[in-house]
Amino acid sequence: MTLLITENEVENLLDMRTTLDAVEEILRQHAEGRATNRVRRRVALPTSGLNVMFAGAPQIGAVGLKAYTVARGGARFYTMLFDPESGELLSIMQSDKLGQLRTGAASGVATRHLARQDASTLGIYGAGWQAESQLEAIAAAKRLDRIIVYTRTERTRKTFAQTMSEKIGQEVETTHFPEEPAAQDIVVTMTSSKEPVLHGEWLKPGAHVNAAGSNFLFKREIDQDVVKRASLVTIDSREELGLEAGNLLQAVETGVVLPEAVRELGQIIAGQVPGRTSPEEITVFASQGIALEDMAVARIVYDRAIEQGVGREIEF
Repeated sequence: MTLLITENEVENLLDMRTTLDAVEEILRQHAEGRATNRVRRRVALPTSGLNVMFAGAPQIGAVGLKAYTVARGGARFYTMLFDPESGELLSIMQSDKLGQLRTGAASGVATRHLARQDASTLGIYGAGWQAESQLEAIAAAKRLDRIIVYTRTERTRKTFAQTMSEKIGQEVETTHFPEEPAAQDIVVTMTSSKEPVLHGEWLKPGAHVNAAGSNFLFKREIDQDVVKRASLVTIDSREELGLEAGNLLQAVETGVVLPEAVRELGQIIAGQVPGRTSPEEITVFASQGIALEDMAVARIVYDRAIEQGVGREIEF
């Protein structure tokens, strides 16, 4: 039997701390050769687009795909989870909330492993729905003394600050000055901008940057100086270089960073390559979002749904 799980049910079954741990572990398995990921494939149409990403992780009993469409009416996300032993289709679940949480969790995991031990301030560029999970994940990964957000629209950033202050139980400040978030210990970009919103000259020594808003080559939230100043540049999967990683494209094409020098976050988690080596280093995580992260979180949703009797069974 296949279990259908709706968006509201996914939201009720998931929490950020569990998602953080699941994403961290699956990235470790990927680095150790115990899980397989394939890059996103896209079909572009005049008024819409189809995107498909797929992966398998036998140790957690998860193999499957996420497919989503983007059109004028918005985006729609669905995950199909299969049993890697029997091949049975275990579940079809709506996956917008799932994707939001795992995207935030990836930045939270990167912050765990790459930010300074004493990092306690967070600057955010962007105030959309995805920025909410970025803040939630990093607040779960680090104890924060200050959080400040900037967007070009004052009303948007004030609404975000009020909503998230209530959600995490901590004040979120706003600023009119785009340089101010960059002066924090941890910096997040989660925007749809095609031009840099974060400039490397604004960063202070020891900063960690999560560049999380671009998974298209023509979108670039950070300038070359961010990458140039970084001692360590990481990504979810090196397969994304030249295909999806718009935040790194110009830096790679101009030789600011060699492709061979870009490390996978899972390699740092697994201890295969060193992470931060000094308090003064600047580190960067260019988050693309990979299918393995979706599969790891989908497996948790499915298991909890079975335990709690949530969802509807269908038979093909």
